[in-house]
Parts: sequence; C-alpha cells; structure tokens
Amino acid sequence: MSLKQIFKFFKTSAPSLSYSRCIFCTSETLKNSNNGKRPPRVNRPLLDANKVFQFNNWDNVDWDEEMESDARKKVEANSTIKLSSDEQEKYEKDANKYWDAFYSQHQNRFFKDRNWLFTEFAELASHRNSSSDSADPETTSNETYPGEKASTRIFEVGCGVGNTIFPLLEANNDPHLFVYGCDLSATAIQIVKEHSSYDPNRCHAFVADISDQQTQLPFPPASLDFIILIFVLSAIKPDKMLDTIRRLSAYLKPGGMVLFRDYGRYDMAQLRIKKGKCLEDNFYIRGDGTRVYFFKQDELRELFVKAGLAEEQCYVDRRLQVNRGRQLKMFRVWIQCKYRLNPTTLPRSIDNVHGSK
Repeated sequence: MSLKQIFKFFKTSAPSLSYSRCIFCTSETLKNSNNGKRPPRVNRPLLDANKVFQFNNWDNVDWDEEMESDARKKVEANSTIKLSSDEQEKYEKDANKYWDAFYSQHQNRFFKDRNWLFTEFAELASHRNSSSDSADPETTSNETYPGEKASTRIFEVGCGVGNTIFPLLEANNDPHLFVYGCDLSATAIQIVKEHSSYDPNRCHAFVADISDQQTQLPFPPASLDFIILIFVLSAIKPDKMLDTIRRLSAYLKPGGMVLFRDYGRYDMAQLRIKKGKCLEDNFYIRGDGTRVYFFKQDELRELFVKAGLAEEQCYVDRRLQVNRGRQLKMFRVWIQCKYRLNPTTLPRSIDNVHGSK
C-alpha cells in the first residue's frame, strides 16, 4: 500500500476524528530520527493501514504538516480564554486538595502498575535480582535517615499510590536497594503505606510539595542514584519547574540519573481540552481540578541542561492507540528523557542551587 493510499484510508475510515492522517516510520526513518538516537524499542510500527484495528497500540507514528497544523489550531482555540489570576492562585494553593479528592475517589484503581519501566528504563532493570538467597535487609532502627545503609537509592517524585514503587520492589529482592516516594496528596501516601508490600526496611513514602523550596526531604544531598519523574513535572506551575529540577539534581550522586516521562505537545489529552480551562499557554485545569502541562522537546532540554544535567536521551514518543470495539483512533504524544549528573561534579549544597544561570 502506498503512502497516499494510507492517508486516504485514514481520512475515510475515521471521519469523526480530526487527526486521522499520519506517516508511518520505516526502520530507516527511526534510525535517522531524534538526532540520530534510536528509541529504546520499536515494538509495533504500523506498515499496513488496513490492519490498524488488529492491535491496540502502534509505535513510532509521525505526523504530517497538515496534522500538525490542525493540532496547533485546536490548541490556539482552547487557549483563547485564560483563567483569572485569582482562579490561578486558587488552583496553585489548593493543588493538594484536588489530588486528595482524586485519590479519595479512585483509590488504587485508576492507574495500572508500571511494569513497562524495565523496558523503557533499562537502568532500573539492571538492579533486578532473581536470586532468592539474598541476605535479609538490615533493620532501619539505628539509621540516621531511612535507607542510609542502602547502596542503591531510588526516589520517585509524585509516586501516587505506588504504581512504580511496588513493581520496583517486587522485581528486586536486593536488600541493598531502597526506594523513596513522595506525593503532594496525603491520601495517596496513606494508600501506599497500607499496601501489603510496603516495608519500611525497603521503602519510605512521605508527603511533600517538591515545588516548595522550603520542603525538607528525608535524605541528604548527593545520596540518590536515580530520580524518577513520570507524569509529575507537568502538574507543577511552569515558572517553578527549573528550580524544582535544580533542587532535585542536588540530591543525585555524581553520575546519578533523572528518568523522565511526561505529556508532549499536541497529545490527545491537550486537544480534547475545552475553552475556559487554560491557566497559561499549554498549562490547563482538568475537570477534577488537577493541572497539566504539555511539553516540547526543546523546553525540556533547556530545563535539564540549565539545571546542570547532561542529556543521554530525549525523544518524542508518538503512538496510535485504538479502541477496536468502538473503531476509534487516538494519537498520543509523550516525551521520554534521561539526564545524568556529571560523574566528576562535586556535591552541591541545597542552598546554592537556586537561581543560578
């Protein structure tokens, strides 16, 4: 089937969707895309549009210029009306209340466990341990901070109800691994602590607003091997993002890494937002009062590099998800990044990471 035939198929088979045109990457396209950095996996590229409803997901779906233009117009339309400064302040001040309400309603039923972590972030898979004869974890009773005796420490920001924490723990019985998780929602943290796999000898969950520079964290600077930011930076006010990343980076060991995944510009979720929900450009209020930002690749590069981190990966992950029962096509756009603190970087004081250029 030719490329022109593929376009025609999508236009005629999904008239109810504005974004029914796409270019399907060949292996050569993937090889040469993303500044020469091939994505970590290529599971299922759609090469025959007649088979679009054969599976639920298709990987590495590029957009043509017309599709990009249509998306831009939708975003311009839903951004014409901005919320007042008083309303913006309310959503900033009460952000934790909206997330508490979210988790009170959904408990641990909304998000699935992120077992895909080990595929997308192979660095975490390297700490998996299949041995069953590992020594028992040492007690934390004589530690000056939780996880002090661990040799590998992972911190998830915005841990929700543990959909990352528990897959990490269940996949790894190494007693020298310790996982931290924080969330703005006290309700979410309570659900984490009530989980049957929650073990204070292996993990520590706590409430924290990571965008608040006065927030105290339960571990010292230069103590973390990995910081995980999955669909969390997008919930923070854009003018607080850089200082948040700078502060977090001060807790990385030299050579430590930030693993990031979040919403990309023109994701389906952004295009569905109605007028009157825009806080500022590309930053919105959802129907439940929680906030979401949609990133561009260059924005993220600038944020992380300004924070003193070196890029190892930053690519746009465009996918086509289909509802086979309803014959619907949904285009998702996510951005996945890996940024590392230079191994020769000297540990930085938390007091000295703010406001540097």
